[in-house]
Amino acid sequence: MKRFLFVAGLGQAAPKATPAKPAAKAPPAKTTPPAKAAESNTASAEAKAIQAIEKLGGSVRKVAQNDDRQEVDFHLAADITDEALNYLVPISKLIYLHLGKTKVTDAGLAKLKGLTQLETLHLEQTAITDAGLAHLKDLKALTYLNLYGTAITDKGLEHLKGLTNLKNLYLWQTKVTKQGVENLKKALPNASIDTGWNLADIQPPPKPEEKKEEKKP
Repeated sequence: MKRFLFVAGLGQAAPKATPAKPAAKAPPAKTTPPAKAAESNTASAEAKAIQAIEKLGGSVRKVAQNDDRQEVDFHLAADITDEALNYLVPISKLIYLHLGKTKVTDAGLAKLKGLTQLETLHLEQTAITDAGLAHLKDLKALTYLNLYGTAITDKGLEHLKGLTNLKNLYLWQTKVTKQGVENLKKALPNASIDTGWNLADIQPPPKPEEKKEEKKP
C-alpha cells in the first residue's frame, strides 16, 4: 500500500518538491599568456622612458626605417646628469648613445653596464676619468668610442684592452702618453687610435746651413 503524506487538517497528499536546477557555470576568465603580458609591460616601460628622455631634451630614433635598432642622443640637451641614464635601461636594441658635453660622471657610467648591444658611444668633453672606463669593459659590441677632451690616462686605457671589436678610438686632448697608446695598439691591433696632434710633437724644420764666403787671396 502506498503511503501518502497528509497535510495536517486537510487530508490531502503533499505535492512532491521540485528538485533545484544546478547553477549555471560561469565562463572561465580570460587570462593573458605570461609571454604577452611581459611583452606588454616591456613596451609600456620603453614608451615611458622615451617620453622622459624627450622631456629632458634628448632624442630617441630608429636607425633606419627598416631597422628597429635605436639611437639615443643627449648632446644637444642642457644639464643632462647621471639621473637621465636611468631611462636608458628600458630602451630595446640600443646601439648608439651620444653623451658628449653632458654632465655625466664616472658613477653614471655604471648604468651603462647592461647595454651590451651598444656599438657607438660618445663621451667627449665630459668629466669622466679612468674609474669610469672600468664600467665599459664588458661592452664587447663597441666599435666606436670618443674620449676627446677627457681626463683619462694610460691607467684608463687598460680597461679598454678587452674591447676587441673596437675600430675607432679618439683620444685627442687627454692625458694618455705615447707609451700607453702603443701598449693599447698591441692589444687592439685592428683599432684606429686617433690622438690628434700636439705642439710639443712638432719639430721645427732644420735651419739651412749658412754658406761661408771664401776669402779671396
